[in-house]
Amino acid sequence: MPRADGATGLSPADEAAVTAQIGRPPRAAVDVAARCPCGQPAVITTAPRLEDGTPFPTTYYLTCPRLNARLSTLESAGLMSALEQRVAEDPQFAAAYRAAHQSYLAERESLGVVEEIHGITAGGMPTRVKCLHALAAHALAAGPGVNPAGDAALVEIGEWWTRGSCARPGTFPGPGAESGDDVMAAPGAHGESNVADHGQTPA
Repeated sequence: MPRADGATGLSPADEAAVTAQIGRPPRAAVDVAARCPCGQPAVITTAPRLEDGTPFPTTYYLTCPRLNARLSTLESAGLMSALEQRVAEDPQFAAAYRAAHQSYLAERESLGVVEEIHGITAGGMPTRVKCLHALAAHALAAGPGVNPAGDAALVEIGEWWTRGSCARPGTFPGPGAESGDDVMAAPGAHGESNVADHGQTPA
């Protein structure tokens, strides 16, 4: 998935921004998959195998710390359970969620086939809702109408980008902070989970 200039990988400016957002350099980054309206990266595309050989199922990795904090708040408030119930009870929603799973698999396999993560996507798809961060990342990267759970989470959040850059080194909004209220927090404190959880594993 090349950049507009034909290269693969983050530009130096985007790599610096993502490093500031997540507190460390990103691994195996292919491109910026979506930007906040403020212009900073919000989601990066990650290769399905990291440089050290580790399989990595989370193709779309959410980097915006403000959005990560808002999503953590929604998880604490029970939105994952509500969406999982909808998957179980609403056939149309469930079908769209399964289609999102298949779309995610196809997009990842366009970057490379990794047998160890065959059939695994992110966020609990296609039957569970386990990580809003991963689902919202997919929704932002793919655009509205692809991932119904990610779309629903983004609707709940509203405008998270309205107070300028979220890529100033050393500033993170903690879970529950209002958008733009920069406070210190540890990198990774925004709902990351491991491969077994099919969530947003650390990029």
